[in-house]
Amino acid sequence: MEIKKVLITGAAGFIGFFLAKRLLSDGIEVVGLDNLNDYYDPALKRSRLAQLSPLRGFDFVQMDLADRKAVAELFTRHSFDAVVNLAAQAGVRYSLENPHSYVDSNVVGFVNILEGCRHNGVKHLVFASSSSVYGGNTKMPFSVHDNVDHPVSLYAATKKANELMAHTYSHLYGLPSTGLRFFTVYGPWGRPDMAYFLFTKAILAGKPIKVFNHGKMKRDFTYIDDIVEGVQRVIHKIPASDPAWNRDNPDPATSYCPYRIYNIGNNQQETLMHFIEVLEDCLGKKAEKEFLPMQNGDVPATYANVDDLVRDVGFKPTTTIEEGLHRFVEWYQGYYK
Repeated sequence: MEIKKVLITGAAGFIGFFLAKRLLSDGIEVVGLDNLNDYYDPALKRSRLAQLSPLRGFDFVQMDLADRKAVAELFTRHSFDAVVNLAAQAGVRYSLENPHSYVDSNVVGFVNILEGCRHNGVKHLVFASSSSVYGGNTKMPFSVHDNVDHPVSLYAATKKANELMAHTYSHLYGLPSTGLRFFTVYGPWGRPDMAYFLFTKAILAGKPIKVFNHGKMKRDFTYIDDIVEGVQRVIHKIPASDPAWNRDNPDPATSYCPYRIYNIGNNQQETLMHFIEVLEDCLGKKAEKEFLPMQNGDVPATYANVDDLVRDVGFKPTTTIEEGLHRFVEWYQGYYK
């Protein structure tokens, strides 16, 4: 089935911006939706949009996903073949301060997307989940076939809720849905609230960086280009019912209805301290470190098993942190002069 027109929510965001560029270069028409909120500097979002606006086939709509009437009208006005829902209130730590914004964006907004897809014949809904859904799990690498019922932040709980809600619509209305659990995405044009961004800013300003869990964190850092390649392939891989699915021993990653879950990660664990060393090398400057205890809602380690992604779409992320951070620092120094 040919995908000609795609709605990307969160199009002014980090992943949405790069995905829109990729799909447009493939000749796919893109409607980009974003509410341009001020969770982080809206000027960065506008700069991303300024790059997308001149591109042929791109149409931007400023809208809040929680606005039920506006979202319904958008779906009626356009005929989307696929929807990629990347809009969300992101961040684990912020969910401790402002829980309501997570429910508005990630739960209410997601129902509005599901309803739009259901009533307008959307052929594939691809939605962003997160590695944070693994919560209290410690069996590594994290597998989509493992149970994920112990979230440790409200952000994680809303992402798990998205997976459950999408499955329900897949069951009730036959809506083909694919959830993607992203693992610590980084790169140029990234989110300023992410650790690598904050570290870079502080190191260049000669200020100390905050290193949580006394530096004993491990993360599966995934470069933006790898994420986009994975998402682009998944959009064209519309899920079908899994004939091997067993109700006596239910597999969380597949279903009797057209529903799939994949991890998109680098399939490689890096210690936070090594990540900082690579960043210091790229910047040519040492960081002054302030070691702090683990933060509430955070997890000590993430590590993605990507076997299902490799099997089904033939792609595995390969960008090293040395290469990825070098490209980020080049962009950062150019953008912020």
